[in-house]
Amino acid sequence: MGAGKRSLTTVTMALACAAAIMAAPGVAYADPTPSPAPRSPSSTPASTKDLEAIRKKLDKLYHDAAVATDAYNAAEEKADKQSAQIVELARAIVQGQAKLDKLKDRAGAAARAQYRSGGLPPEAELMLSDNPQQYLDGAGRVRQGERATKSLLAELARTQKDLKQYAKDASAQWQKLEGNRKAKAEAKKKVKKQIAAAEKLESELEEDEKERLAELEREAAAKAQTAWLDSGVLDDVKGEATASGKKAVEYATEQLGKQYEWGAEGPKTFDCSGLTLQAWAAAGQAIPRTSQEQWKQLDRVDIKDMRPGDLIIYNSDASHVAMYIGDGAMIHAPRPGRTVTVAGAGSMPILGVVRPAA
Repeated sequence: MGAGKRSLTTVTMALACAAAIMAAPGVAYADPTPSPAPRSPSSTPASTKDLEAIRKKLDKLYHDAAVATDAYNAAEEKADKQSAQIVELARAIVQGQAKLDKLKDRAGAAARAQYRSGGLPPEAELMLSDNPQQYLDGAGRVRQGERATKSLLAELARTQKDLKQYAKDASAQWQKLEGNRKAKAEAKKKVKKQIAAAEKLESELEEDEKERLAELEREAAAKAQTAWLDSGVLDDVKGEATASGKKAVEYATEQLGKQYEWGAEGPKTFDCSGLTLQAWAAAGQAIPRTSQEQWKQLDRVDIKDMRPGDLIIYNSDASHVAMYIGDGAMIHAPRPGRTVTVAGAGSMPILGVVRPAA
């Protein structure tokens, strides 16, 4: 991180910088806790109150990074789909052009044949014919040929219309793809900005202050988990994992200790929704890429009906997701600088529970 450790004077300056970043365009959140007052370089180490303010500030920064990560993942997923659609449209255009060329050749041949057979009016040909019946049979074939030619021309027109539509659709997809590339780049910039601000803030702390900060984080999580359990929310939770749920939990458990990396979905690193995505993929179930889309698209269940393998969505904006593994615990990829770990399911604000399994 930083080249040298400084006192909390620098820390509070970093807090001010972080506050400015929080006010930047994008998702904004109110900060109920004021930054600690500046202290002189000769002051004693940070107080618990100061560190608590830092902890809350870090939570905000990493939360915003999670929101931006979801935006990045969503843009990436859309760009991938649009790229695939463009490839399909290009293939359809190539096939349609080949079909159009063949139809034009057939239409040209029909036109030339009709030209060669032109001449006397049909009544005169019938009067002069040595074999009127043969002429009439031929005339029937001519009418059939005319109908076939008419059908050929109609198919030619349809193919031309299809080609124009394919080209129009491809152009629209290219525009959407370009828009999502820009959205992806902007989200990437926001993620890096928030994480850099958080890392800078942490780098200004002395080692003992980092240890005390980590302890405050554990205490806050334990307090939230205890309050959640004491509410009796799990008293009626008796659901057992399905076969697919067990496979998903098994996969998630095998990833314990792997580093968090925003935008990653394995196999070496994960972000929160990348972990749940791959866990359920291992169980044979495809689910949306982001925590927000998982919340929107998957079936919602009451906490009392929760069972291992279900996904717990956190925060009012659905910016985090974890997998419930039973006994009030969950597995998740927390944030940058952390690893995939087991934690209390109630250690963060729960928005709701969703179930990937049919």
